[in-house]
Amino acid sequence: MSFPSLQNDTFLRACLGLATDHTPVWLMRQAGRYLPEYCATRARAGSFMGLATNVDYATEVTLQPLARYPLDAAILFSDILTVPDAMGLGLSFQQGEGPKFEKVVRDEAAVAALAVPDMDKLRYVFDAVTSIRRALNGRVPLIGFSGSPWTLACYMVEGGGSSDYRQVKTLMYARPDLMHRVLQINADAVAQYLNAQIDAGAQAVMVFDSWGGVLADGAFQAFSLAYTRRVLAQLKRTGADGAVVPRIVFTKGGGLWLPEMAGLNCDVLGLDWTMNLGRARQIVQQAAAENATTNIATGADSSSASGQKQTASTTPKALQGNIDPNVLFAPPETIRTEVRHVLDSFGAPHTDRAAPGSTHIFNLGHGISQFTPPEHVAHLVEEVHRHSRALRQG
Repeated sequence: MSFPSLQNDTFLRACLGLATDHTPVWLMRQAGRYLPEYCATRARAGSFMGLATNVDYATEVTLQPLARYPLDAAILFSDILTVPDAMGLGLSFQQGEGPKFEKVVRDEAAVAALAVPDMDKLRYVFDAVTSIRRALNGRVPLIGFSGSPWTLACYMVEGGGSSDYRQVKTLMYARPDLMHRVLQINADAVAQYLNAQIDAGAQAVMVFDSWGGVLADGAFQAFSLAYTRRVLAQLKRTGADGAVVPRIVFTKGGGLWLPEMAGLNCDVLGLDWTMNLGRARQIVQQAAAENATTNIATGADSSSASGQKQTASTTPKALQGNIDPNVLFAPPETIRTEVRHVLDSFGAPHTDRAAPGSTHIFNLGHGISQFTPPEHVAHLVEEVHRHSRALRQG
């Protein structure tokens, strides 16, 4: 499969710890209801699933924010719940109520009926990836994504969104054996799903652990982190064009566990707005330094397969984030001030083109609100590019 040459590789370079001329920026949920053109396309589609399952519509809305703003990456327009829908749980979206599943997974019989779905049921997603990649024409890279095994399980057990996670936590504490079975199936399904997106043309992939932060310490490691690790272990390293495909992991509310997440086999860790970027940078740099010391102590041979894996981990993970999305409701000058604060909190940008280092990808700490004024996003993107270039000039 061949695609046009990439014209702006800033995002991919930053993912891999390589120096860039400016800090790349993209936004979680950047194609969404805050854009009037998105709302118009959704109206034509008739429903959210009508939009997400139609290749032409999914391509159209993915490109809409790029027509407005000079973003450094596009992200596939889809939903994190496509995988459990393909498992036969019956996904629907009620206006104003969010996603709902016709079937819930709360007992032995429901868990026994679960299986990794036939990926052909998700062909519409993979066709959209290829269509979007071609429509981008090399302008910026395309990010594919999935929900994490734990986050998918939350929806599958609760039957939709939740304010207290009572059903899923009840299952987790009362029948951990059943919960682990659900998570094993989810992890293997997510890995196959992301690999199929990579084969279809995705140039980076992201795991959204949106609800990892609701877990207690200890439970997070056992029921979320372990299964994110299982996903990452199965992912392809190179894409349809032979280029390295960076992996991004975002855990909302996960700053507490950043030292442990720094050991994941991924390239980028996403942060919400509760974590200081400078402190996070210190943590991932320390983890990389410890890995380097371990490699020296064990005599890791970079020419061997295991040596390559160990050597790669000595580069600090890139950080993604982490401005509060509600900043976008403030006046333009406040938005610009807050952007500068986030960039400054990360610290001096990595500028050594001879070696990899600690890098930053600017993003929101979670998805953009549907009520965000579109013109306010322009101020954010412009200030990220302007100030980050100024920081590199000294």
